[in-house]
Amino acid sequence: MSEPASISLSIASRYAQALFEIAKEENGLKTLEADTDALGAALAASPELASMIASPVVAREDQASAMAAIAAKMGLSTVMTNTIALMASNRRLFVLPQLVSDLTARIAAEKGEVTAEVTSATALSADQAAKLAASLKAKIGKDVKLQTTVDESLIGGLIVKLGSSMIDTSVKAKLAALQNVMKEVG
Repeated sequence: MSEPASISLSIASRYAQALFEIAKEENGLKTLEADTDALGAALAASPELASMIASPVVAREDQASAMAAIAAKMGLSTVMTNTIALMASNRRLFVLPQLVSDLTARIAAEKGEVTAEVTSATALSADQAAKLAASLKAKIGKDVKLQTTVDESLIGGLIVKLGSSMIDTSVKAKLAALQNVMKEVG
C-alpha cells in the first residue's frame, strides 16, 4: 500500500471510530447504517460529488456549504452532518469514501455480519439473493450481507468473494480453463 493511501485510511479510521462510538453510545447504529449506505450510494452515483470532495482547487468554504446542502437534502442525521462539516473544515473530505467503507465494516462487525461481494452475469432476483445469502450463512455461521454487481462478460454463473476466499463458477472462467487444457494437449 502506498504511503498516501495509508495516510488516508488512517485519517478515515479515526473519524469512523469516533462517529461509530458516538452512534453506539446514543443507540443510533441503525441511523448510522442508513446514513452510511446513503452516503456511499451518493458517492457511487455522482462522479461530480466525488470530484468535488477530492479537489484541492475547490475552496474549503465551498466544499463545506455544498456538503451541508447535500446532507440536508439527503436527510442525514445530526451526528453524520456534524462529522462531515468537521471533515470539511479540516480539509479532510477526500477520505469520505474510505470513511464509508470503514463504517460499513464496523457496523457489520457489530451486527455479526460478513459482506460477500457477488458478481453475476445478470442481476440476481430477490429470491436468488436470499438463497445465496442463506447458503453462505450455513457455510460460515454468520449473517451475510451481499454486495452485488453485474458483469455481462461472465456469460453465466457467479463470482463470490467472502473474506480471503473466492468461488468462481462463471462460464468465462470455465472457458478459460478449457482453453488452457486445450493448449497443453496440442
